[in-house]
Amino acid sequence: MVEHIDEVTIRPATTDDAAEIAAVHVRSWQEAYAGIVPAEHLRSLDPDSRRERWARMLADGPADHVRTLVAESDGHLLGFATYGPSRDEDARRGEREIYSIYLDPGTWGHGVARDLIRTVLAEVGERTPMALWVLADNTRARHFYRRHGFSPDGVERLETIGGADLLEVRYRRG
Repeated sequence: MVEHIDEVTIRPATTDDAAEIAAVHVRSWQEAYAGIVPAEHLRSLDPDSRRERWARMLADGPADHVRTLVAESDGHLLGFATYGPSRDEDARRGEREIYSIYLDPGTWGHGVARDLIRTVLAEVGERTPMALWVLADNTRARHFYRRHGFSPDGVERLETIGGADLLEVRYRRG
């Protein structure tokens, strides 16, 4: 657990961040989804393969208005958020979607996720409708999103992850 985090900087991700984003992505999944996603799948997650995907995505630039922000402190990447146009068929005009927000588990509870989501919301504008999908069993994340003005809208879907069908709930704001 991190004892203290100095000033956090939120900035656009670059290709140089790909390896650290991938490492945070894997560690966060393994910690946050333990007991939710099959353990074998979590063990199989590979930062190197995710690094390659992140490097390609970041090198391609903000395609289709997709943006990735990173949070860092003292030169260490603490977390990231990716957002863009809503991918839902029933999206409202101009609706945006948070595709991912993940933190290194050692930084949980230190306000880094709050800084990231506030930056995302400021960038899209207070009046822009936003959506996101969260695993129904991820109570920590669901509580976090509620604190930031999101609420379930009644739409759910099954997502197959690691061979298991897991329920996701859509949250909306605005």
